[in-house]
Amino acid sequence: MKPELPWLGEQRCLALLESTSVGRVVYTVGALPAVLPARFRLDEHGVTLRADGGAALVRAVDGSLVAFEADEVSAVDGSGWSVTVLGPARVIAQPGGGPAERTGHSGQVVIRIHPELVTGRTLHGSRTP
Repeated sequence: MKPELPWLGEQRCLALLESTSVGRVVYTVGALPAVLPARFRLDEHGVTLRADGGAALVRAVDGSLVAFEADEVSAVDGSGWSVTVLGPARVIAQPGGGPAERTGHSGQVVIRIHPELVTGRTLHGSRTP
């Protein structure tokens, strides 16, 4: 039996998130899970990300509970970390204006996730699952 992966504290998780710039937003579309890679930054308001997706993404995430995951895993030995943020998402900018401001990037949406739960784990180095 393999040992359980160690949990990371919230402050350590936030520090790890600040060390990378690409993650994945997880949301639902028609009761099915959807995962979209996105560039992001962490600031005093939460996780702010910019993603392609247009109106369909806006409808799916605005006001909804979403997950955001980022990680760093060694290609050599599989060691690293994974951090997940859960919280409500708000669209703060979208193509074409509207209630949110224009993004300045064609087809991209800017989303802010307010973290209500931040969890993370350390991954042990091992190439076997």
